[in-house]
Amino acid sequence: MSDRPTSMRQRLRGWREAAEVYKDRKQLAILVMGFASGMPFLLSGGVLSYWMAKVGVDLRIIGIFALVGTPYAFKFAWAPLIDQLPLPILDRLLGRRRSWMLLSQIGVLASVLALGYSDPIGDPWYTAAASFAIAFFSATQDIVIDAYRIEILSEREQGAGSASTQLGYRIALWIVDAMGLLLPSLLPWPLVFVAIAALMLIGIACTLLSREPKVIHLKAEGAAQWLQQAMVAPFREFMLHRGWIVILLFALLYKYGDAIGGAMTRPFLAQTGFSGEEIFGISKSFGVAATILGGIVGGIVVARYGLWRSLMIGGILQAITNLMFTWQAWAGHDLLVLTLAISADNFTGSLGSIAFVAYLSSLCTPGMAGTQYALLTSLMAFGRTVLSAGSGWLVAWSGWPAFWAITTALAVPGLLLLLWIGYLSGRDSQRDLQPAASTG
Repeated sequence: MSDRPTSMRQRLRGWREAAEVYKDRKQLAILVMGFASGMPFLLSGGVLSYWMAKVGVDLRIIGIFALVGTPYAFKFAWAPLIDQLPLPILDRLLGRRRSWMLLSQIGVLASVLALGYSDPIGDPWYTAAASFAIAFFSATQDIVIDAYRIEILSEREQGAGSASTQLGYRIALWIVDAMGLLLPSLLPWPLVFVAIAALMLIGIACTLLSREPKVIHLKAEGAAQWLQQAMVAPFREFMLHRGWIVILLFALLYKYGDAIGGAMTRPFLAQTGFSGEEIFGISKSFGVAATILGGIVGGIVVARYGLWRSLMIGGILQAITNLMFTWQAWAGHDLLVLTLAISADNFTGSLGSIAFVAYLSSLCTPGMAGTQYALLTSLMAFGRTVLSAGSGWLVAWSGWPAFWAITTALAVPGLLLLLWIGYLSGRDSQRDLQPAASTG
């Protein structure tokens, strides 16, 4: 009995020490970089479509404008350039990562200003070009920020870094969304976009004040060697991971159950009788708060328990909380159940995502992190988009209560692959998963 208070104190000290991972100044820089990453996202999506609708653009044209966001889906195509190509003058002054970050941020700022002074009715092609430029420079910035986070942080800090990035990203989404919805009643649209563009100055200041990761970038002699370093070496390095095919399958399937459920959440709630105002109110208050809390807790859990256990905890919890929507299907139009379901789903989904991003980050090799991480997240996006395309047919076949139970079952393959990865790591204790262990 006397050992129990001591054991409790040791556990609390362990949690406090894990939480101290957020005290590092690097985490603040990464949070601000997350803000800069989130700032342009809605400008080729929600804010753009709202502006075009308010000024009277035909709905069919607005729908076509969704194509301006395609750079986000293909950023892996130019990620090797960002890893390997030094920018004249800037590379010497700022380093590889910060020089590309600064260039992309200036590109975002200039593109937003160009968008604000475009005419979507009189010259929609110019508006489309400006919107596409925003998405391109934004996707480029994402590549650099992800690589910077991976290279500047230790493995233990990756979970907290993922959480800091997500927190900054979501803060930016809130602010830009609010500015896009509220400022047009006070200012003309060009000035609204000027105000939004000014937010990028925060990211530029962070880039200039941050320090460059200590990574050696090899100089290529000739085009053939450059292509080998840019295009072949990242794949070759990744294939040195023990069980790399299993890792790729895991990246595809870890959040598959969540992806299938996420595709049908809004239609499910609408059919259950919830109004748009009710869904918005709960998802933007309780849901967002739960997402942020889950991200913070996820960072602490990764620091406290290591990657393998954090992935297992997050994977199990995000699967189980899908059953909350089975409860919702039985309860019908019940705001209390909806609040609990959305809060639980967002909390566990965010916790699992932090561990997942930390794991994917740990797979990347410094100097090649931009290319490797872009490829891994593209694979993750494939599971979220293409593989979830049949979710509507699954609902039609099963009905809502069974559908949500099936999404829980769909998490099992990813968890089994995680057990396999733990086995392949060759460690008696799976607290500190080391995916970089190689056969060579």
